[in-house]
Amino acid sequence: MTTLKWLLIIAASGYVALVALLYVTQRAMLYHPPAIAMPRPEAVLPEARQVVLDTSDGEKVIAWHVAPRGDKPVVIYFPGNGELIGLRTERYRALMADGVGVIALSYRGYGGSTGTPTETGLHRDAEAAYAFAAAHYKPDRIVLWGHSLGTGVAVKLASEKPVARLILEAPYSSTADVAVARFPYVPVRGLMKDQFHSDQWIGAVKAPILMMHGARDGVIPMRFGKRLFALAHEPKRFILYDKGRHNDLDDYGATKEALAFIDGDEAKVR
Repeated sequence: MTTLKWLLIIAASGYVALVALLYVTQRAMLYHPPAIAMPRPEAVLPEARQVVLDTSDGEKVIAWHVAPRGDKPVVIYFPGNGELIGLRTERYRALMADGVGVIALSYRGYGGSTGTPTETGLHRDAEAAYAFAAAHYKPDRIVLWGHSLGTGVAVKLASEKPVARLILEAPYSSTADVAVARFPYVPVRGLMKDQFHSDQWIGAVKAPILMMHGARDGVIPMRFGKRLFALAHEPKRFILYDKGRHNDLDDYGATKEALAFIDGDEAKVR
């Protein structure tokens, strides 16, 4: 009995230590600002102008802006948790080739922006990006595109501000749902600080929605995207890429179909 008692004590202590470690490091696990230096736009995307946006809590966040041609839409792009906006130039160029403008946001703590990333902070960053867009373009020309972590940022903004369309690439119902699946024996919902509840916001989105997910996505399994899709209002469309993973959907035509959706050419969106 003494041996069993000590084994139980050791197991319980190990569990408590594991939970404590996860709690302390949770934001480092959620946000991964790349260690590489952020390039200037003129080095990789000369058409872009770098702007500094002031957030409502005093941070200064970087965005790259390329104006659209004529009356074409402009896309506010919200990256994933490990992206630098300077690494998505191929996607921006595809948009620009169609005349679509770009506002690519570098969250606080990422690539040249001040501050430390938190859920509340990222939503403030998104509001600053929207304010910049709304100062230059009417809401019916503003499209939001979120990838991975950025889908939660985009959904909340779209639930509060008028936009033309919403594109969600590798979306989730909530980051808490994803974390629970990864750590099923940890009381995630009670301990997680940044839960990005897209499932609670998506019902307030009035704009048409396009969701894209890879069937082989090992970071955000497609069931979480499907769960969010079920909660969204029409008009909506879900594209599943059978061979797609988390970061490679462009290899299977994601940006091409997103462009058709942005242009309102639904016949070209499967």
